[in-house]
Amino acid sequence: MGKYVRIVGTAIILAMAAMTPMSQHPAMAASAAEINRDAAAALQTLYEGTPGAKELGAKAKGILVFPSIIKAGFIVGGQYGEGALRKGGKTVGHYNTVAASYGLQAGAQSFGYALFFMTDSALKYLDKSDGWEIGTGPSVVIVDEGKAGGITTTTAQADVYAFFFDQQGLMAGLGLQGSKISRINK
Repeated sequence: MGKYVRIVGTAIILAMAAMTPMSQHPAMAASAAEINRDAAAALQTLYEGTPGAKELGAKAKGILVFPSIIKAGFIVGGQYGEGALRKGGKTVGHYNTVAASYGLQAGAQSFGYALFFMTDSALKYLDKSDGWEIGTGPSVVIVDEGKAGGITTTTAQADVYAFFFDQQGLMAGLGLQGSKISRINK
């Protein structure tokens, strides 16, 4: 486990160093107020550009917004970001997301994503788990721009919907599989 933590830590440090000129907002926000502000702004931007997200947001039990994730790697990669869980337009908790990967990869990027929790059971799973590893627990549907226009609250049947936004940088592929989301105190 110690080797894994060192590898992920090194990848995150390299990612942050590589991404500094690309991102206006650092992945590691300095305070709860900054996370809240950035999460609210990111969600508003997502709503303006994706009407399907706004409709889902109106029915969601909670929305977990990670406004800025830093991802980088060369063979071994890592990503990190902090976000806010919002219910009824207010922040009710703070979380981080961490992932490590291994394989044919090189580059760095920043992006954000929002998870729309559509059921009480999915939201309870997030609250009760000691770190939720995506791919276990509630089903997550990743919505691309093409599908977003076709989603309505009557066709939405999944526990959680994920929307990516603000992708910048040079690293192929976005995914959530293997990401671990944990509650943090700010």
